[in-house]
Amino acid sequence: MATTKDEKAAAPKGAAPKKEGKAGKGGKPARQAGSMLPTSHAGKDLPVPAPRLKTHYTSTVRSRLAKQLGLTNPHQIPNMEKVVLNVGLGEAIKQPKLLDVIVEELAVITGQRPVRKKAKKSIANFGLREGQEIGAAVTLRGARMWEFLDRFVTSAVPRIRDFRGLGTRSFDGRGNYSVGIKEQMIFPEINYDMVDTIHGMDITFVTTTTRDDHALALLRELGFPFRGEEKPIIVQG
Repeated sequence: MATTKDEKAAAPKGAAPKKEGKAGKGGKPARQAGSMLPTSHAGKDLPVPAPRLKTHYTSTVRSRLAKQLGLTNPHQIPNMEKVVLNVGLGEAIKQPKLLDVIVEELAVITGQRPVRKKAKKSIANFGLREGQEIGAAVTLRGARMWEFLDRFVTSAVPRIRDFRGLGTRSFDGRGNYSVGIKEQMIFPEINYDMVDTIHGMDITFVTTTTRDDHALALLRELGFPFRGEEKPIIVQG
């Protein structure tokens, strides 16, 4: 866009002319950091309600697990400890700016600022240097963990393409369950028009128990739709 004579006259001496932002793919304006983050919402002044899934766990799931597993000590009843989301991006070696987009999307999905992960050692074949940022991770605990679990089970999992249930072979032998997501688009918080690249992530659900069968019973009662189950448990809010 050309600068008019009046604009030139109004500009102070020695000031550089204003430049327009570079256009992205298809002539669209370039995406800026923080463009996906919400600025405000209708209930920002209201008190924060307790997570729905945590209330369901306290009032219903604990008594069911104690009866199913034959536990008399309330401290032995399995509970959720934390949820870890991890994204590894090998393309960040050549395009470091892609990691900024990954960090922003993880922040939108989880409501918490991610931690950038660095390479522990150099690998010449991959062009990787020690200390180079190649991924991001988020660890959720407390209310944010319960809110993410609720959204993951009720909103994200049903949006998985050709979904036939979660596998039951992804336990690590210590009561922790991991699942791989191929596309971040399953989360409703992600705006499809703002996505630059499709990437996956690993999600690990860490429980307080050390037995896989107890962890499976806990996740099933929380509404996880495992493969082979005709009617998964629905959490009433």
